[in-house]
Amino acid sequence: MLENAKRIRPFEVALTALVMLLPLAPLDGKNGYGLVQPAHATEAPRLDTSRLVSIGGDITEIIYALGEEKRLIARDSTSLYPEAARKLPDVGYMRALTAEGILAVNPSAIIAVEGSGPAETLNVLRNASVPFETIQQSYDRDGILKKIDAVGALLGVADKAKALKDKVAADLDAAINASAARPDSERKRVLFVLSAQGGKILASGTGTAADGVIKLAGAVNAVGTFPGYKPLTDEAIIEAKPDVILLMSGGGDHPVTDEQLLAQPALALTPAAQNKAIIRMDGLHLLGFGPRTASAVRELNATIYGG
Repeated sequence: MLENAKRIRPFEVALTALVMLLPLAPLDGKNGYGLVQPAHATEAPRLDTSRLVSIGGDITEIIYALGEEKRLIARDSTSLYPEAARKLPDVGYMRALTAEGILAVNPSAIIAVEGSGPAETLNVLRNASVPFETIQQSYDRDGILKKIDAVGALLGVADKAKALKDKVAADLDAAINASAARPDSERKRVLFVLSAQGGKILASGTGTAADGVIKLAGAVNAVGTFPGYKPLTDEAIIEAKPDVILLMSGGGDHPVTDEQLLAQPALALTPAAQNKAIIRMDGLHLLGFGPRTASAVRELNATIYGG
């Protein structure tokens, strides 16, 4: 074995150079982050995070919660909490990034939540030799804790990450257990509306942040029969029979008022409309799945059921 190792040693430098020229491989789902080859992440040198760009409001929140915000030189437009983050240069929306905007701030590394893009921008950044680390996303308790671990490992602050993870886990468990105590027969049906542009209701199905937080809050996704986001027909809205309509406060690029929602013919026939049960919450707080998610779960549960 030792003789074989000595025999191949002269090729190691050439092999390393070849690997570094390859494009980054996609995540395999088992590792929360990784450079060229996720399986070899533990062998890579520590990332230089002295000039860090954070992409994703949850990632930025975690960095601040770890007390490592001094590394940040820029953030994306979803990174609105804490308030201090808003003072950082904004490199654009996480799903519509431009390489020019990010490279202009001269980052030593970029940490982004899964789903950031587009792919063309990521390829340009990788070819520019800027380390681009992706943090895996899942909309549940464990997904939040894994993100904290992953960010802490990349920043080289595993001890801080463990302390934050333990604190967040205890808070989450308390909030989730309180919501879970409600009998199934009493759980309300919630319709999350992403937009209502042109009178079309774009609603959240399964595998989304909205679906995840609705379940954690002890409620039922009224349209949990399809994945992702989908425009609903009038028939689908009526059949969903939502008890509550949930939206992000502000309404994004196409805000809709309560009156406009209630005037939608199909929605007007639902229990939610008849009882004017419309809830609006801050989007990052509600859907961020970061350190504050336990607070969002409590707020949503209390608003749905009272208390």
